Amino acid sequence: MKKYEIKGDNLPVVICELAPGESMITERGSMSWMTSNITMETSGGGMKKMLGRLASGDSAFQNVYTAQGGDGSIAFASSFPGTIKAIELEPGKSVIVQKTAFLASDPTVELSIHFQKKIGKGLFGGEGFIMQKLSGSGTAFIEISGAAIEYELAAGQQMTVGTGHLVAMD
Repeated sequence: MKKYEIKGDNLPVVICELAPGESMITERGSMSWMTSNITMETSGGGMKKMLGRLASGDSAFQNVYTAQGGDGSIAFASSFPGTIKAIELEPGKSVIVQKTAFLASDPTVELSIHFQKKIGKGLFGGEGFIMQKLSGSGTAFIEISGAAIEYELAAGQQMTVGTGHLVAMD
């Protein structure tokens, strides 16, 4: 796993250190600064993936940043006051996040669309029917409006969360 550091208070950035040939993907406009040996390419990943990202509130295209000829550094900034959280994904594990929460990730992380299955949650839950699903393996960074409080629930334990306040669940 690459090295990263999350800095800043209410307008945070995540600074990622990349080894030669190592890449990160992100939505347009998230890159804040990078060393001169980082290259950028734009990728759609296929029509189905592009339409899914558009439906979940993101850009159809993603930028791929790669370190060339040596170690490189790249920073991704949150687009609003809040928090940046790192999520470690493993094969077979997926995380559902609010639409537009995705900030950046390893290229081995898959960003796709997730539909709310319950009509009540979709209509009255504050987030609508469309959310984002992160799967695959690697590190993904999400941006959260406001402060983040984490809870690990025991088997069978439940918690009710107010409309629009749930950011991620696995």
